[in-house]
Amino acid sequence: MLKTNNLQVSYGVIPVLHDIAITVDKGEVVALLGSNGAGKTSLLNAISGVLKSGKGDIQFEGKDITGLLPHKIVNMGISQIPEGRKIFPFMTVKENLFMGACLSHIWPSRFDTLEKVYSLFPILKDRTNQRASLMSGGEQQMLVIARGLMAQPKLLMIDEPSLGLSPFMMKHIYSVMSTFHDENITVLLSEQNVMSALKIANRGYVLQDGHIVLEDTAAQLQVNDLVKKAYVGG
Repeated sequence: MLKTNNLQVSYGVIPVLHDIAITVDKGEVVALLGSNGAGKTSLLNAISGVLKSGKGDIQFEGKDITGLLPHKIVNMGISQIPEGRKIFPFMTVKENLFMGACLSHIWPSRFDTLEKVYSLFPILKDRTNQRASLMSGGEQQMLVIARGLMAQPKLLMIDEPSLGLSPFMMKHIYSVMSTFHDENITVLLSEQNVMSALKIANRGYVLQDGHIVLEDTAAQLQVNDLVKKAYVGG
């Protein structure tokens, strides 16, 4: 479904990604692992068209999307959930969710999709008419993931879903995300919390200083000495 070839990205004259080559197959959950500043968010932003690449290309369903404007990439079926719980604070939960369904070919089925995301996150149904800014941090994280699902994406890119969450809320959100495979939702997951990500992923890539330093199945990465020493402390 997704493939990058020798992708290079810079902020001005400062290179942040170096010859990145990844693949994501339909129905997979693929983890992008690494510490803060490793290049995970930059890679997601390059795929979604927010950052322009200086070299290499990005293929989505066999089509070259390198250099396309972000709204055209969204229309093709890529939905990105940014880190930091970027909600529309003065809108209600339902209004936030409907913003995710704003594409013309998605809008007519918004109520059916709404019921699906409410089944995944029942708390959002309870809060449907509440102003989004009054929700807890964990509830806001549920909201932005659900808003991404409202676009009915072919590929869902999730950036640091556990950031700033309590262990209980993180466990709950990962429990929901673990069902995405059964729903045939393809996911590219960027995460510092390595072991949580690997528990739901099929495969993973480890980024360090803008380079891919390791790639393997999730099961193999969980027992890899480099991963355990660098990201788990074992």
